Amino acid sequence: MPYAEGRLYHDADSHVMETAAWLVPYADAPVRELLKPIDFGLVGNLADHAQRSRRDTDYWTSINIEANLMKLKGWEALGAFDRSERSHALDLLGFSKQLVFSTIALSQFWGFFSQREYDVTLLYGGARAYNRAIVDFCAADQRLLAVGFVPLDVPELAEREIDEAIQLGCAAIQVAAMPGGDKSPTHPVFNGVWARLQDADTPFTLHIGAGPIPVPSAYANNERGPTEAFVGGGEALKSRDAMFAHVAAEMFLTALVLDGTLEQFPRLRGGIIELGALWVVPWLKRLDAMQQAFMNSEPALALPLKASDYVRRQLHFTPYPTEPVGWIIEQTGEDLFMFSSDYPHVEGGRDPLKRFESAMSNLSDAAKARFYAGNFADLMGW
Repeated sequence: MPYAEGRLYHDADSHVMETAAWLVPYADAPVRELLKPIDFGLVGNLADHAQRSRRDTDYWTSINIEANLMKLKGWEALGAFDRSERSHALDLLGFSKQLVFSTIALSQFWGFFSQREYDVTLLYGGARAYNRAIVDFCAADQRLLAVGFVPLDVPELAEREIDEAIQLGCAAIQVAAMPGGDKSPTHPVFNGVWARLQDADTPFTLHIGAGPIPVPSAYANNERGPTEAFVGGGEALKSRDAMFAHVAAEMFLTALVLDGTLEQFPRLRGGIIELGALWVVPWLKRLDAMQQAFMNSEPALALPLKASDYVRRQLHFTPYPTEPVGWIIEQTGEDLFMFSSDYPHVEGGRDPLKRFESAMSNLSDAAKARFYAGNFADLMGW
């Protein structure tokens, strides 16, 4: 019996758990020696499991996998890094489609604080290797949808890698939730980036871990003793970090809306993944309020639509299962939010469906159908 049944489920967030040598074979020769080793320290005590990149043929015989499917996390999970196992995992999960993101391989060639100091050969060669690797991981099962990654630092190189990633078979392209170098993502030099995604009918995504969390370190200096970070799939977060994990994405998206990029590219679509959804409720109100308040001094804000209408038309978000999803949907409408499992990361929890269902008892079946599958289909342009 599959974990999810009785309706159509599209999963907007899942991950591959990369092994130490996962990326290297996909890199061009000049890039291989530049790639950094995977930093398994990013995953805390899950690093012990990361070394289990080979399994004995009888590994699963002693495990009741149906009973433990959602309990085994990280590298211990079914299909964590083995693509043939991942197909079996999807059979048991019951999801019809699943977007697949990185866990820690991006750290081998990209980082959001020192990014501009990187060798361009490493930055874009690493991205190309990653896109080949994630497409290959997903190639064995049409239910798996590869999410590529393209840095925006050098616009003409970003355009090239977007073209190649889409040709390879990436179903979506993740970009960093931050300016590309010293320019806003809405600067005209990025028009080719957004035009390519629009014309290819391929959404962009923003994801936790691909943008800075703006909490000054001084807030940890409170003489209240050390606090232990919660280590999920590839993120180590404390409560204050988690409170503001969405801020980089909020700034990025605010620019796309108020600077008119979503107006200029009306068929461009974006998915904001694993950054929660509670913040979206006041953000929509603030967007409209700022548009009205500053329209006289910033004539470019006199857009054909209300600022929040661009969000409703072109963006979708994944709530956390711990959030009051029913209330969020009541406040904002049925067309913005998508189901996600975060499989096989710890922070996805052992029973996200139960949590989502308990939070959505006030919603109609049609609204739930939008949440579990319909809005995902809209993001993908189906």
